[in-house]
Amino acid sequence: MTDEQIREYFEKVDKNINESGYHLTNVFATAETPSFCYSTGIFKSFNIPEIFISSLPPGLCSEIIENYVEAFKESKEAKRNQRLDFLTERFPVYLIDVPVPSLKEYVLSSIKIYGDEEYKYLQVIYPDTKGNFPNDAGYDYDQEIMGEFNN
Repeated sequence: MTDEQIREYFEKVDKNINESGYHLTNVFATAETPSFCYSTGIFKSFNIPEIFISSLPPGLCSEIIENYVEAFKESKEAKRNQRLDFLTERFPVYLIDVPVPSLKEYVLSSIKIYGDEEYKYLQVIYPDTKGNFPNDAGYDYDQEIMGEFNN
């Protein structure tokens, strides 16, 4: 990217944070990494952790993150390590804590926006097509788990 493209991109990030409270970044899969999506601005705007999602399509990521913000922005406390049936109607999910340093190669927009400020991330953990979660017998999906998941 050119310096001008980078400047324009971060203007868009700032605009989205100012208008809706957050920006979503979708990154497509490469030979080395699966696709992923992450939020920037949720922690600053709503005082709840940012969200990281591995290997789901952008539209579904947007749905989950939008529902997450709506569900927890008033209480300021996201439920962790609990089966949640309301972030998408398609399947239940779990939210787990992820140390920000574990995401340093992924959440570049957040690193730039937050700088030295403190912020937190949760990862959305979801089942495979048979309803099995990681740690269940027969789990079969390429979701990259960045924190500790214990269901």
